[in-house]
Amino acid sequence: MRERKIQGSATPDSPITSGLSSIAPASPDEIVNDSLRPTRLMDMIGQKAVADRLRVALEACRIRGEALPHILFDGPPGLGKTTFATVLHHELGVELAMTSGPALDKKGDVMPFLTNAIEGSILFIDEIHRLPKSVEEFIYPVMEDFRVDVVLGEGISARTLNLPLKKFTIIGATTRSGMLSSPLRDRFHMHEHLEFYDIDDLARIVTINAAKLKTTITQEAAIELAHRSRGTPRLANARLRWVRDFATARADGVVTVEIAREALDMQEIDREALDKQDRRYLEGLIKVFHGGPAGVEALAATLAISVDTLADEVEPYLLRSQFIIRTPRGRCATPKAYKHLGIRQPANRPLTGGPEGLFGLI
Repeated sequence: MRERKIQGSATPDSPITSGLSSIAPASPDEIVNDSLRPTRLMDMIGQKAVADRLRVALEACRIRGEALPHILFDGPPGLGKTTFATVLHHELGVELAMTSGPALDKKGDVMPFLTNAIEGSILFIDEIHRLPKSVEEFIYPVMEDFRVDVVLGEGISARTLNLPLKKFTIIGATTRSGMLSSPLRDRFHMHEHLEFYDIDDLARIVTINAAKLKTTITQEAAIELAHRSRGTPRLANARLRWVRDFATARADGVVTVEIAREALDMQEIDREALDKQDRRYLEGLIKVFHGGPAGVEALAATLAISVDTLADEVEPYLLRSQFIIRTPRGRCATPKAYKHLGIRQPANRPLTGGPEGLFGLI
């Protein structure tokens, strides 16, 4: 059982296998991340429905002696898409090659991964929605018939050579499944959506990973970290590492609920898991735009933050936690946002952002 993390790509003048020559050593952060990942499906916490369906697929492929079907994982960042791929790799005891959509810039970049795949192995493509159209169309016959169509020559003398491949599994991961083309999405036999984790599951993850990091943490502290992690294991692990460092530097190394709160307060992460930038967004919306409605471009200009940052990083959690709502006329702050910031909400403040009539909003 080996895991290969392959970087680089073949060029027209180099042999196909040249893409395997550049293997970057793991950084300390990658080693820590790998050590915190579960290696077996039975060790996965949360995503129970997804794990149950994967168990069925694993058992079926073991009985038939076949490769896993192609699988697409989608969902917000940090919920375990890569973890599920590595777990399946460990469960089957097969090779795992890892790459990403932006790294496969042309057809030659994907060839080393295809021709070096062995029977039953796994190719994991992160951010698969960012595959160029030419590469996406190139792997259609790979996913359906396990063959590569190579065009030799040019013009009227050109001919197509069909290269058979070993039967292997492509696992795709995306944070934007809507950006995938229908032909590519339909070629995945399993499509699994990952949901945010609840507090109990996150607290269990924090407790287990604290033990892996040889850190003592109380149950109350684990729950406090879970509350401030936005339902995301990746954030919970990041919070845990910071609190662990804080406890080592400022206390006796034991993470209590008081130490956890003090450490997270230093990071300016409050009880609702909002950071400084989130609160600045809400304060700007309420104090400058009187609670809205306000367009994202106007908010971005007022806060001196790019529109992409607000739309992709700040707003998703504020919307999910019901601190703001989107209306046809822009963003509006909710009563929850006023209460959290300790600002008195104006009486009869409309939140719908409806059509504007002669005497104001109606």
